[in-house]
Amino acid sequence: MKPLGRFLSRFRRCESGAPMVEFAMVLPVILLFFVVIIEGSRITWIHQATSAGVRDASRMIARIAPLDLCSAGGVASYDAMATDIVANRLGGGAHLPVGTTLVDVTPTCISRSGSYRIDPTSVVEVTAKIQIDFILGNVLGLFGGAVSTLDTVISDQSRVFGV
Repeated sequence: MKPLGRFLSRFRRCESGAPMVEFAMVLPVILLFFVVIIEGSRITWIHQATSAGVRDASRMIARIAPLDLCSAGGVASYDAMATDIVANRLGGGAHLPVGTTLVDVTPTCISRSGSYRIDPTSVVEVTAKIQIDFILGNVLGLFGGAVSTLDTVISDQSRVFGV
């Protein structure tokens, strides 16, 4: 019995596994931290890319549309062009990062009164609805509910200068 008693007392005093236990306790927090950083960066990148596309689409329509755009039939004829500008780069490649779905792009015409050369003046607003898929959303499920998608709307306006 004496050797067993020595073994148990030595086992209770041994701290050689403490760093591994501490690491096992901290690992989920570190993993959550990295997942939040990666997904937050992706959301920022997707928002920036979509904002640039929407801004470019509204500026392009504002440059090529007639001054009386709102009264001349609206922006329905520019719908395909706006969608193409938001979805693609100038060189033709995809503009939006992986995991992004462009749900809808809608250009609208707003008639504004003010101290403009032509009163009321036409303003083009391009609105894009996007759906962002969380690539690491299942990892967040380890800490509560899993996150699958985020739906958001991004819009921009430009005053029509006319041709």
